[in-house]
Amino acid sequence: MTIQGDAPTGAAEDLPVTRHRAVGERRRLAVMWSVVAVLAAGGAWVVSTPHPGDILPGLGPTSTLPATVTAAPGQVAKPLTEAQSFGAERYFPGQRSYESDQFKAHRTAARDGTDCQGVQNDKTHNLLDKLDCQGWLGVALTRSDQPVISSVTVLRFADAGAAARALQAVHDHAAEFEFTFPDGLVAPAAGVRPMAATRVELVSHYITLIVSRYADQRPGDAPDELLATSARSAAAIGGQPFMWM
Repeated sequence: MTIQGDAPTGAAEDLPVTRHRAVGERRRLAVMWSVVAVLAAGGAWVVSTPHPGDILPGLGPTSTLPATVTAAPGQVAKPLTEAQSFGAERYFPGQRSYESDQFKAHRTAARDGTDCQGVQNDKTHNLLDKLDCQGWLGVALTRSDQPVISSVTVLRFADAGAAARALQAVHDHAAEFEFTFPDGLVAPAAGVRPMAATRVELVSHYITLIVSRYADQRPGDAPDELLATSARSAAAIGGQPFMWM
């Protein structure tokens, strides 16, 4: 027979008052440390999760550009647009080494801009006028084993069609674009025509312009084998980040 009435008194309620308080305090501490452990585990997961711009997942972003645009409190942050993320440091980080076949180099200079006339020698005449060029970046890759500098210029266009229409103009006027020199290196003296190997390639809605020269700017009318292979390898490196964009 079940008799309804007051519920049985619990074991904790049978304890003295001071001991009862101690049990409650231990329970509160146990809950608090459980929460701390969960937060710590979550923090470790955030550190080890790849971020946009990582070269090696888990090592943190390699770019100085943020992955998202900072949002106001209470709003969701928006990812960077292509125009906002198009920069030399993001696509060619200074701490990386660059290799292709027997070509090994490191980045010795980097610059970029939104006005494509800014990377042209003649600032009064735009070679790409009405061709929808929307930005540029330039880096210098210096070979580790040979005194060769490769200037890599990337031109960004509105779409693949615009880049294709501009390809011939860039090819025909490749010498009229600025050469990105390493820090501290000056341009050759007036009248000196340095020996150079040049490659112009279409990569999605980008055009890569690569010019390889010797660091001493030695003159010559035709490139030698070292300059030709350097330009070819630098072109492969220059186009790789934009191949699938």
